[in-house]
Amino acid sequence: MGVIRVVALCGSQAPQSSTESLLRVAATHAELLGADVCFFRGEQLRLPLYGSPADARDAAAVGELLASVAAADGVLLGSPSHHGSLSGLLKNAIDYLEGLRDHANPYLTDKAVGCVAVGAGTQGPVNTMRSLRDTVHSLRGWPTPLGVAVDRASALCQGIPSPAVAHQLALVSRQVVEFALARRAGAGERRVGN
Repeated sequence: MGVIRVVALCGSQAPQSSTESLLRVAATHAELLGADVCFFRGEQLRLPLYGSPADARDAAAVGELLASVAAADGVLLGSPSHHGSLSGLLKNAIDYLEGLRDHANPYLTDKAVGCVAVGAGTQGPVNTMRSLRDTVHSLRGWPTPLGVAVDRASALCQGIPSPAVAHQLALVSRQVVEFALARRAGAGERRVGN
């Protein structure tokens, strides 16, 4: 059946950000389950505002993002909570997925998407999680049953997640990989049955 491909998009460009640390833990768990993970750091998502003119370098970066998402079986999204919603950096990258509207599987169609939201306190990350899940739904993706909303003050120590948060990140990665495997197996059965 081939290797499951997962793309991870980090919505924080801050050096040593909590969001990137947690998303990397989730990505590592996906790799331990056999997935091939393509990780986009925040600095790789510094794209021109969607809809504005782009130069050749920007066009290449957008092309890489779109090709990676189109080829992925699953997605991990990580965002800091910016005023109770996802970061502008991640939202702008997601807006570029409009370039997949004419693809055989447009946008995030039939992809499992694990969401990680990080902030100070609980209200912001929970609201950010809701925004991430609503965005995934609108792009025809399948948010995993578990989303990880993290209060960085109580869940991280020097960038290392608490055991409870590490367990949640492992679960969300497992849900992405297992859904992708099930989806692929189901698609194979439909081809054989036709």
